Amino acid sequence: MPKPVLDTDRLRLQRFSRRDHATYDEAARKSLPELNEWLPWARLDYEHGDTIAFIRESMQAWKEERAWDYSIRFKSDPERHVGSVSLWTVSKLGKIAEFGYWVRTDEHSKGICTEAVDRLLEEAFNSLGYHKVTLRIAVGNHASDRVAEKLGFTREGILREELLIRGNWVDHTLWSLLDREFRALRRGEVRGTR
Repeated sequence: MPKPVLDTDRLRLQRFSRRDHATYDEAARKSLPELNEWLPWARLDYEHGDTIAFIRESMQAWKEERAWDYSIRFKSDPERHVGSVSLWTVSKLGKIAEFGYWVRTDEHSKGICTEAVDRLLEEAFNSLGYHKVTLRIAVGNHASDRVAEKLGFTREGILREELLIRGNWVDHTLWSLLDREFRALRRGEVRGTR
């Protein structure tokens, strides 16, 4: 099981608790116009009850060890939800995990998502022993594609009509990163070549 709190230099990733309802709800609602195109849950008629259901489900998933959702917060402003990053097992036998992420609209282009995903990758490969991490990103979501590229993921191809979003079947790009690739990138970072 991953640690309930993960830190970077400026961010804290922490598992959700009941007290996170208001901060998560505010961040989600503020970002709905942009997230609506890419994520099925980000409906324009999103309600506080959706937040309550998400946090309840997230807490239960931790207990059952089937998914691990983290709230992303700045260490300097720990009461403000700036995004989420999640990890779940796709194949126990293959040691494959999938990640999902989003960052609130008013915090885009600050490297928050890249930093948070990078920290969770470290946990997935080093502490949890995964062999492969995948991402499924809606075709056209260029900001999420840039996160995958910056972190060294390989674009494997297109998953046709992968997800139904607002009545439209949306193609997704499949990205992957292997444990040995992650370690090689980290070694390059230490030598200053990344």
